[in-house]
Amino acid sequence: MRRTPQEKKALSYARDRRNAYGENDKSSRRNVRRSKRFPRRANRHREHQVFASALGAVDPELAEHTENRLYAKAPKRWRKWPDLPLGTHVAQTLAHRAKVGMVSRDHRSVPGW
Repeated sequence: MRRTPQEKKALSYARDRRNAYGENDKSSRRNVRRSKRFPRRANRHREHQVFASALGAVDPELAEHTENRLYAKAPKRWRKWPDLPLGTHVAQTLAHRAKVGMVSRDHRSVPGW
C-alpha cells in the first residue's frame, strides 16, 4: 500500500525520536555508563561497610542486626530517560521560538504559529 507524503510525514512525527536531554548526544555513550557506575559503586561501598561491622565469630543476633541494616535502605539506582517523539520535539521547539520572538516574518501569517 502506497502512502501519501502527508501520511509519511505524520508517521515520521509519531515514530522518529529526538534526544532532548540537553547534553551532547555523542557524550551519552560515556555518560550512560558513568551514570550506571556511580550508584553501583555506592551500593557496593555501603554493603562492604555493613558487612565489615559483622566480622568475627558467627552471632545470630549480630547477623540479624546486620541483615536489617542492609535492607533498611533501598539501593541507589539510575534510569535512562526515553527520547521524545519527533512531533513533540518540533512542537516544543516552535513554541520556544515563538516565546522568544524568533519567528520569521514568513511564518507569522501561517495558522498555528
